[in-house]
Amino acid sequence: MMNIVWFMRMKRWVQNPPSAKRVKFVFAIILAAAVIFGLEYMGWWPDWATGERIGRRF
Repeated sequence: MMNIVWFMRMKRWVQNPPSAKRVKFVFAIILAAAVIFGLEYMGWWPDWATGERIGRRF
């Protein structure tokens, strides 16, 4: 079940939709993330650009 706050957000988006420039910007970010994910998945991502995981201390 959706919260009433989400319905209010949807109502605001319908009444005042984002500009075409903002929509293109969001899709560009999603595309860049998908390209990076694809490169890493296929093994073409360089090792120098990969972060090292640091273990937690308890």
